[in-house]
Order: sequence, then C-alpha cells, then structure tokens
Amino acid sequence: MANSLLSWIVFLPTIGMVALFFVNRAENVKRVALLFSGAAFVLSLYCFQPFLSGEAGAAGGRYGDIYFQQKVGWIETSDRAFVVNYHVGIDGLSMPLVVLTTLISLLAVLASWNFEDWKKKGMKGYFMLLLLLETGMLGTFVAIDFFLFYVFWEVMLLPMYFLIGVWGGPRKEYAAIKFFIYTLAGSVLMLVAMLAMYFYPDASVRTFSLIEMANNPKIQEVFRNASFLGYAFGPLMFIFLFIGFAIKVPSFPFHTWLPDAHVEAPTPISMILAGVLLKMGGYGILRVCFPIFPNAAQQLAVLLGTLGVISIIYGALCAMAQTDFKKLVAYSSISHMGYVTLGMAALTEAGLQGAMFQMIAHGISSPMCFFLVGVIYERAHHREINRFGGLWLSMPVYGTLATVGFFASLGLPALCGFIGEVYVVFGTFASGAAALGAYAKPFAIIAASGVILTAAYILWMIQRVYLGKERSEYANFPDANRREVLILAPLAILAVALGIFPKQTLFDFVTGTLNLILAAASA
Repeated sequence: MANSLLSWIVFLPTIGMVALFFVNRAENVKRVALLFSGAAFVLSLYCFQPFLSGEAGAAGGRYGDIYFQQKVGWIETSDRAFVVNYHVGIDGLSMPLVVLTTLISLLAVLASWNFEDWKKKGMKGYFMLLLLLETGMLGTFVAIDFFLFYVFWEVMLLPMYFLIGVWGGPRKEYAAIKFFIYTLAGSVLMLVAMLAMYFYPDASVRTFSLIEMANNPKIQEVFRNASFLGYAFGPLMFIFLFIGFAIKVPSFPFHTWLPDAHVEAPTPISMILAGVLLKMGGYGILRVCFPIFPNAAQQLAVLLGTLGVISIIYGALCAMAQTDFKKLVAYSSISHMGYVTLGMAALTEAGLQGAMFQMIAHGISSPMCFFLVGVIYERAHHREINRFGGLWLSMPVYGTLATVGFFASLGLPALCGFIGEVYVVFGTFASGAAALGAYAKPFAIIAASGVILTAAYILWMIQRVYLGKERSEYANFPDANRREVLILAPLAILAVALGIFPKQTLFDFVTGTLNLILAAASA
C-alpha cells in the first residue's frame, strides 16, 4: 500500500468521475463526489507519517530524499532515445500541498451542494469535471518525472476551462478563454524548456527526472555551459519556466486573467482556484527552477524580487479601489502571492520558509474569503460592497467567521497570514549578503508597507459590509447554516492553529526540504 499510496490519492477522484457515469439520481451524484473526494483527503493524511516520525528531513539528507516513491516504466522508444517513467513521490515541499489540495477539493464539493445552475446545466458534468480537476492538481504536486508533471499540469487546464465557461457568471466565456490562453502560452514555454532540458545532455545521462537533473554533475555542467538560440542555456530556460509558473502564481505582469476568472467562476471553483491552482506556480518555481538552474536563480533574483514587490503594492492598491466584493478578494490574492515571489527571490532560509508558509496560509484564508463572499451573494444576489452594511447584526455566526477569515488574510498576529509575511520581510532584509544585494533593504521596506495597505482595504471593507447600522433589506437574511459552518469552521481552525503554532503545524515538516533546495540553489 505504501508504494501505491500516492497513486491511490491521485486517481481516487478519477475513479469517482468514472463512477458518476453510472449514477443518475441528483442526491446520489453529490454523495458519490463527496465520498471519493473525502476518501482522497483521508488517505492524504497518511502522508504525514514519515514527517511525524522524524524520518523525513533528517540531518545529512540531500535534495532528492523522496518518500512514498513509485516508479514504473511508461513510455520508451525502441532505441531508448525517449524514456518517460511514471515516477511519483513526496517530500517536505509537496506533502503540505497534497493535503491542502484534498482538503480544499472536499470543501469545494460541500460548497457545491446547493449550486442553483445545476438545474439548467447539469450536475453530473460539473462534479465529473471537479473530480478530474482534483486529479490534475494532485498529480502535479507528486510527479517527480518532468514529462509526467507536464501531463498533469495540462490535465488541470481543460476541467477548469469548462467549469468557468459553462457554470460561470455573465462574462464566463471571456474569462474562460482568457484563462485558457494565458495558461496555454505558459505551457508552450514550459514544453520548449522541458524538451531542451532532456535532449541537450549526452544520451547516456538524459532523463526527465527532476531530482536527477538537479543532482547529476554532468547534466548540471551542460546546463551551465550550453547555449540556446545564441543565449546562455540556464538563464533562458529559467525565464521560460518562470513565465509559465508566474502566470499561475499570478505575478505581475502575468496576472490579468485572475480577476476575470475569479469574478465569473462559481464560488466553489474560486475556492479551488485561489486555494490550490495559484500554489502550483510557486511550487513549480521551487521544484524545477531553483534546484536545476541555481546560477540563473542567483543572477535573476533581483528581477524576481522586483516583480514580487510590484505585485504586493499593485495588488493591494487595486483591491482598495474595488466595489465588487469578489473582485476585491481576487486582487488581494495578487498582493499576497507577491510575498511568495519575493521570499523565493531572497534565497535565504527565512525567505524560503516565509514563501512556503505564505502559500499554505493563503491556501487556507483565500478559499475561506471567497466562500464568505459566496454565502452573502446567495442571499443578496449582488456583490456591491457599498450596498451592504450591518451584516454582523443580521448574521452573527456568519459575521464572526467572516472576521476570522478576513483578519487571517489581513495578517493579524496569531492568525496564519502574519507568519509568512513577517518571515518574507525578515528573509528579504537578510538577503543583502545573498542574492538581492543592495536591493534587499528597499525591497523589505516596500514589502512591509504592503502590510499597511492590506490592513487599509480589508478594514475599510469590514466597516462597510459588516459594521454600522443594520439595513432593513438584510434584516431577515438567514444566518450561516450547518453546511456553511461545516465548510468555514475547519478553515478558521487551521488559520488560528497555523498562526499560533507555526512550527508544529508546518515548519517542522517543510524546513528540511527547503534548506536542501536552498543549498542546491546556492551551490
């Protein structure tokens, strides 16, 4: 079971998708989707085992210490010029993201329980695509073979396109096509880089293994010294890959698809988009770019840091200008994920830890915020911030949970959003002797000022939506029901737990692997 654990986690949702072909009753469709997404979540919890026992991340390890590995031959030409393996495994970088993916997918299924558009557009197709999307996301996080990574990355694209384009809002076709084009453009650059990285080394060492590429000195020598179209191979491949991943982050200036996709996507799909898909970009940079092209990572650190600080400030200012509740949360994601890009660019221990923590923290607070917007939209049928007011008086349970979610997004101490941002600022400040040099202190100051802007737009939003006099048109709104509390409560608990116990809930699991990635990137 241990050797095939990850395959079961990845493909259980696909098995559930196939099972839905044979289910007709509406209630049973929802139950089957819940069963298989829940089973994947329960199995994913077993991934903690080597990290809780102290086996993972032990001193003396190296980048490439992978757990629950399964490797099977998949594609091979007769002359072995092209060899692809089904190779999966996890380490401290991927394990938290696997658990986060299964949790958010499970909560998204629960959030879809009363989705009104099923009556017109079909419940079965929606849940089948949702389960296929979960398989694509999980496969991306566990793939060790680059070709397999790319396949899962592309598997994720089509379900999300249809989930937005069929079940989305009034401008759903525009948003879906924009998402598709942006992601496909990044995928083309990633494909070019992947094939170049495979065929440039000598045939005796050619591999799609991401770990082997990072650790094999012969491959590393080729990547350092080769040229591609007249340019240095390493920096050019790094840029190709970074653009593909930065589109997903999303980092300025590759971000413009995100607000449209969020605003038009159904609430459960916005939860997945914010909670998981954006993390795939940061994960790809840490998994592929930094360990395999360490020289390029150091040479281009200032560029990455510049994009990070621009994203922080630009996203916060755009969020402050919004009157659409959902669009405010969408632009806030650009700002929050800017800290991830900046933390990685710092190439310091605190910077990488902060970037990883921020990814997980945002993966908890952002889906919670989008669901909170969806709850009130179902009752009011609009998202205009200035038309709300006094909702905490009308809906006290909902108002209390909303305060936790938005304060976690704000970065209030003792909640999850605080730790990652502080670590990124500290790590950036300490990068003066590392990658960022003279830019370290200015970048740290700008990043710290972004926290002030975040507090400004979130507190202003809370004042307009939840505080003030109770408005008569909202006085009879029903408070959060049991299903809605069941979705919000786990996210609220995790937001508090990560904020108070960051070491025990995350750092103990990820620090070992992040330090190995840092060592590889600094070699």
